[in-house]
Amino acid sequence: MIFSWRRRKEGGAGKKKLSRLNSCKELKIPSHFLCPISLDLMKDPVTLCTGISYDRENIEKWIEAGNSMCPVTNQPLRNFDLIPNHAIRKMIQDWCVDNKNYGIERVPTPRIPIDSSQVSEICSRLMVEAQQGNENKCMELVGRVRILAKESERNKKCIVECGTGSVFAACFEMFSNVSVGICEELLKDLLSALTWMFPIGEEGTSKLGSSTSLRCMARFLKGEDLSAKQNAVIVMKELLSYDQSCANVLTEIQDLAESLFQMVKVPICPSATKASLKVIYCMVSYTSSENNNKIVAKFVNMGLVSLVLEILVDCEKSITEKALAVLDSFCNFQEGKQKAYEHGLTMALIAKKVMRVSEMATECSISILWKLCKGGNENSVIEALELGAFQKILVVLQVGCGEKTKEKATELLKLMNLYKDRVDCFDGSTFKYLKKSY
Repeated sequence: MIFSWRRRKEGGAGKKKLSRLNSCKELKIPSHFLCPISLDLMKDPVTLCTGISYDRENIEKWIEAGNSMCPVTNQPLRNFDLIPNHAIRKMIQDWCVDNKNYGIERVPTPRIPIDSSQVSEICSRLMVEAQQGNENKCMELVGRVRILAKESERNKKCIVECGTGSVFAACFEMFSNVSVGICEELLKDLLSALTWMFPIGEEGTSKLGSSTSLRCMARFLKGEDLSAKQNAVIVMKELLSYDQSCANVLTEIQDLAESLFQMVKVPICPSATKASLKVIYCMVSYTSSENNNKIVAKFVNMGLVSLVLEILVDCEKSITEKALAVLDSFCNFQEGKQKAYEHGLTMALIAKKVMRVSEMATECSISILWKLCKGGNENSVIEALELGAFQKILVVLQVGCGEKTKEKATELLKLMNLYKDRVDCFDGSTFKYLKKSY
């Protein structure tokens, strides 16, 4: 395998090295230094029971994908033990040093992956220190876990599988009872780690979904630290994926709605925007009827419906899906529908999203059109016809969709058929494609 190694030009010394590199533009890497899977230089060579060496990261992904044969020999693997090949790793490092003038950096000596016993020991110590209220020691242990997770995906997977998320959630609840200002950095570190630790188990979900923990996250959303705000809303979103009942607690937290509205209005990053929209959707969709009406009125009065429509003008696929889901949930309420009616771009934007983004976006768009058009609102029906919604909905039915979407689409076609004579630009020939009269 031939690789071209290029070096940066840095001052006079850089020019001399560049000259040497140009004199030998291609450097051949010994074939036994290459991983048979990726064909890249091995950084952490390990040997399988078949005697073939691979780079650890690549062979781990191969095994995790469910493969039980050696990629090279195609022999069944008697076991999945990965034995570090120190000899070849040393040879690779020596070769890198010998060829450093060609811009090759020495492969660092890999760290030994952690095992479940090490993780369990850290978690046990963390719980003891948390119960004693030792903030500094807890920060040290949490920092240790975060460092280990950054070393490799294998370490991160081991940390998650050992139930560390549940321990971190318990610690977060314990220190949430203390004034945020006193242990703010520890709480931020816990939140940052929790963003990638889900699922965290029933007990962890219960601890993180408590009123104390959720109110603490809400305080971070009101703060100035953008990283903490992002982590807090992502953890809220993940939590609601496993326990929708948390939505009732969220609706009772003062100023949370305002914080979420600002997160959408002044975006930090796409992941934070998506998480904020998901939390808003859950607060509107999964709360009791009493809380439901209050939170909807609050969001509507802030101008959330108009804000979501503005987002839909130009945004990425995932944000579009979540924005449409939020708008669909608000159209279940009279206040939400009224705001949608009043916005001049509503029908144009929703009609445009049918068949343009994804299956989920199509289902939400048809649901929104159905809610806005039914009930005798003939202006909405006529506008949808003028925008070509009839033809798009017909295509959706012909291509195929879910049963609920099919029912709404069929009802929409029947409704639009009543107004077809009042639309000058409507193409009546479209009706010949219908299998039955609407």
